[in-house]
Amino acid sequence: MRPFRIDVPQSDLDDLRARISATRWPQESPDPGWARGVPLDYLRGLADYWLRDYDWRAAERRLNGFPQFMTEIDGVDVHFLHVRSPVESAMPLVLTHGWPGSVAEFLEVVGPLSDPAAHGGDPADAFHVVVPSLPGYGFSGPVREIGWDVPRVARAWAELMRRLGYDRYVAQGGDWGSVVSLCVGEADPEHTVGVHVNMLVTFPPADTSAVSGLDAADLARLDFAAGFEQDGMGWQRIQSTRPQTLAYALTDSPVGQLAWIVEKFKEWTDSDTAPEDAVDRDHMLTNATIYWLTATAGSSAQLYYESTHGSEAFVRTWGGPWKLSAPLGVAVFPADAALPVRRFAERTLPTISRWTEFDSGGHFAAMECPEALVSDIRAFVRPLR
Repeated sequence: MRPFRIDVPQSDLDDLRARISATRWPQESPDPGWARGVPLDYLRGLADYWLRDYDWRAAERRLNGFPQFMTEIDGVDVHFLHVRSPVESAMPLVLTHGWPGSVAEFLEVVGPLSDPAAHGGDPADAFHVVVPSLPGYGFSGPVREIGWDVPRVARAWAELMRRLGYDRYVAQGGDWGSVVSLCVGEADPEHTVGVHVNMLVTFPPADTSAVSGLDAADLARLDFAAGFEQDGMGWQRIQSTRPQTLAYALTDSPVGQLAWIVEKFKEWTDSDTAPEDAVDRDHMLTNATIYWLTATAGSSAQLYYESTHGSEAFVRTWGGPWKLSAPLGVAVFPADAALPVRRFAERTLPTISRWTEFDSGGHFAAMECPEALVSDIRAFVRPLR
């Protein structure tokens, strides 16, 4: 374990601004809305704000306000935030982000989770919070060999928690963090006392009779999943088949990297006209800037290739079958990229002890609705302490 501090050279920030200024813009599509991708006028405005008004140094200072460390696990340098609660008996909690996320997703929840009394909460709900960067993402080092799939990441997280001296802990996450957390529960059942996810993917069982009797809401979720499979999976198919080819474009063009990420902030959040309807613009840009400054467009996409190469592997990675013995909490936000059917979930995850349906919010719950997410995590963990 060695202390880590983010300190981006000024030359890297100058280069970013020069590249944004020199962007070669395409023509607008015949349909200037979001249906064919990020609209030209919107992206021009966001890039101009990134160039002239966004303050990376302020974001850097905020991130550096949390204790950060680096440790080598299984040949990879793993970066993580480790915020111990002032409540010594707090429950350890490992939070895992996904794509296109980073540890910056959790800036609004680390404080309330680790020190609830300072945020109007009950000290009995306190957590010691660990927030790792996935291998190949952000400030974690790139993987140096093939085989870094979701179960391998989960085993690395179990080792990280062991090194930190935590015998009992809870795993939580969304997107990749959801399946990583489920796999942590499988890999380390003696020490994982609970798993909480804010995204759960379910697939209809082979027995088609299971669909009969579903209510209108669940049938709508099946229709949504079918539409998403047809129109919303382009990023997944590219990153799980040709991540290296994509990396050249995204690593060379900051506006290209920004568009690739911002599209998902629009499609997967509870937003109407632009992602800023759901998430703070600076917060979103901090997330995108981390990908640019660390040049991790390609290395982050490798997790897709390793874990979901081919349709069968995709279903197996996201849909189980699971061998989870710990209690499971599921938070469902209506604008998420995936909306689970509880009947299907209970077939493969019989330990579900809490299922919460929210009225608003989407994929980036820790950024969109941090108070709701914190409240649900607290409620799920109380009986497990």
